[in-house]
Formats: sequence, C-alpha cells, structure tokens
Amino acid sequence: MDNGNRNFSALTAFCIIVANMVGTGVFTSLGFQLYDLQTGFPLIMLWVIGGLAALCGAMCYAELGAALPRSGGEYNFLSHIYHPGVGFVGGWISALIGFSAPIALAAMTFSAYFRSAFLSADFIWVDRYLAASLVIGLGLLHAGRRRAGGQLQIAFTLLKIGVILGFCFAAIFSSPALQPIQFFPAPGDGTAMTSAAFAVSLIYVSYAYTGWNAATYISSELGSPQRDLPRILVFGTLLVMMLYIALNAVFLLVAPIDLMVGKVEVGIIAARSAFGDIGAKLAGFVLATLLISTISAMTIAGPRVLQMIGEDIPSFKMLARTNIDGVPSRAIYLQTGISVFFVSTSSFESVLVFSGFTLAFMSFLTVGGLFILRWREPDLERPYRASFYPIPGLIYLSLTGWTLGFVLQEKPVEALLSIAFIMTGAAVYMAIKFFAKPADNTAS
Repeated sequence: MDNGNRNFSALTAFCIIVANMVGTGVFTSLGFQLYDLQTGFPLIMLWVIGGLAALCGAMCYAELGAALPRSGGEYNFLSHIYHPGVGFVGGWISALIGFSAPIALAAMTFSAYFRSAFLSADFIWVDRYLAASLVIGLGLLHAGRRRAGGQLQIAFTLLKIGVILGFCFAAIFSSPALQPIQFFPAPGDGTAMTSAAFAVSLIYVSYAYTGWNAATYISSELGSPQRDLPRILVFGTLLVMMLYIALNAVFLLVAPIDLMVGKVEVGIIAARSAFGDIGAKLAGFVLATLLISTISAMTIAGPRVLQMIGEDIPSFKMLARTNIDGVPSRAIYLQTGISVFFVSTSSFESVLVFSGFTLAFMSFLTVGGLFILRWREPDLERPYRASFYPIPGLIYLSLTGWTLGFVLQEKPVEALLSIAFIMTGAAVYMAIKFFAKPADNTAS
C-alpha cells in the first residue's frame, strides 16, 4: 500500500527513540559528574533517577501524543494546550536547540572518537571537517527517500544495542583488575544525593536521556499513532535506562576515576583500561560508528517540527514543502545548516548545560500541560491514559523542577542565557504576528 510506504513503521519509530537517547550524553557526561561525585551509589542513582524521570515523562507524553496525534512534539502540544505563541517557542527551541545543537555535539563526539582511533595528535580542523561532513551526508540522505532512511536507522540502532551489550560483557571479563567501587549505599551518600552537585549532575543525565519524546515528532507519519506511540515511548525509555545503568557501571568498574574526571572521551579511557591501546583504538572506531544512528535519528525527527511550523505560520510555509516521497526536505536542509554552524563555531562544553536546561524547562512545561488538558478537556478522546495518573506527572515535575532550581542557582549564566533564548523565540513570534496583521486585515 502507498500509505504504508509513506509511513514510518513502529520498529523505525522505536529505533528513533533509542538512537536519539543513546548518543553523546552517555559517552561523555560521566567525566563532568566526577568533578563533585566520586562514590558509586550516587553516580548510579543519577542514571536511575534520570531514567525514572524520563519514564514518567514518556508516560505523560504518550497520553498527549495519543490524544493529539500530530507531528511536531512540543510545538503541537503547547500550541493546543496553552497558545500558538507558546507552541512556536517550543518549536523554536526544538529546531535550534533540541535537535540542531545535539546533532552538532554528537558529530563532534563522533569526530573525536574516530580521530582517536587513527591519529595520536589533536587536530581541531580534522574534527570539524569530519563532524560537518557526517552531518551534511546524513542530511542529504534523509532529505531523499524515506525507505532508505528508515532502514538505515533500524540497522544502526540494532547494531548500537548489540555493541553496547558486547562492550559491557567484554570489558568486565577482559579488565586486568576491577576498581574497588561500591554500588551499595554508604555513609554520606544521602547527603551527596541531596546536594547541589547531584542536582546539577542530573542536568547532564537529563541531557543524556533527551530523546525519549522523539517519536512524538513524527506522530502523523505512524500508521497507528494512538496504538503504537505509548508502547514505543515507554518500552524505548525502559530499554535505554537499563543500557545506561549497565554502561556507566562498567565505566566505573574498569577505569580509575582520576583518569576520567573532566574528560569527554570516557568510553575510550574505559576501553584502554580494559583492552589496552589496540582495544581502545578499536573501541574508539566502534563507538564513533554508533553515534551515526544518533545523528541520523535526530535528522529524521527534528525537521518535522519545522514542517509543522511551516504548515501553521504563512511566514514559514516554505518549510512545510515536501518532496515526492512526503519528506520535508527543505526543513532538513535548514536544520542541517544550523547544525553545521554549531560544529564550526562552538565548543562541546559551551552548549551542554545551556541546552540541557532549556530542553528540561520545555518538557517541564509540556508535562504540566497534561494536567491542564485533563481539566479543560475531560471529554477529549484519549486512546491511552498515563498509568497511575497523576503520579508520573508529579514525579517528573518534582524531579525536573528541583533540578532546574539548582541549576539556576549554581549555573546562573547558562540558565539566564537559556531564558534569554526562550524570550527571543517569543519576540520572533510577536514580530511575525505584528507584521502579518495588515496583510490579514486586507484579506478579510
């Protein structure tokens, strides 16, 4: 059926969820967490609590996605629940921060890992060239035929899951000596888990889990979104949570903490400790290859936000245009261009906390919208209702709100930059409406 060719399968959407999450964050953020937290239980609990928050958020998004089955993610939800202006700001953030910046970060991590497998020295221009080339290549691929992009996504994601599991088992059994790290509660762990350092570290973890909502960006392109979306979101998030806990436990078991503090390439360090230099080079090549599916997944999902904005706002109608296969190719080209700009001009550290805070704030607003929608539209058809409502929403809002508060206190520069970026999106929307008003009056 033609309709089947123009829709993503549930398996493709599931792979998009997994690939969006398992990317830059889990392979880089442990080094930043180790600045202030260096005992096993709090470090593992970061990933457990972050996974719990993501799972609760996924359950809430699943209800919203089933009740409002249109592509666009936060843009669609916030426009319906609050106001089209709030939805525009959500789309603004998704396009410029939610996807373009993480694509750039993933590509920069890819180039650093790939280079470490073949070159002994650091060459910034090589990193930037490799990263930009990968972003452009995947952008061109996904701007073409849908079937080719979907098959690539499934293949790379299944490969990623297999390699991570294989790495965990091989590292444990090949390591000359495991580190004396304790994963059970110890005196002082309770204090550590209520500290500002723990809350700020949750931002790194929440960034690593970013992507649990990715399938909501392609809802309109699923065959049965009301049936498939809840399962895709919940089971995808559960799988990634288990992978994250296992991977970070292995990193801590095989590599000395002092070697990983402040380092981005913790995967390489762990591989070198477990397998030696040759094994580390091979691991660098393999881990770099795994990041291709992350960039691919975000290249699929992100432009659908721009497409929805183009359908709703005449000033951006060019972004809504699709090719013969129904793919929003112009939106893909735009997102690819923004990502290349980030690769060319930004450092890894300069966008991590900033983007994590911004995305956490928008998901906080969206999950809060579930309560508003239940109250305002009690008769709205809901093919899926969040289990144990309102507990998942309250857990997500509590954990995310607590984290945002501490980041605002401990990292005010990044938090204020995030708020300024949000306000810029609001200003752009107001300008569009202002300048479009005379034309609307003439038409009427």
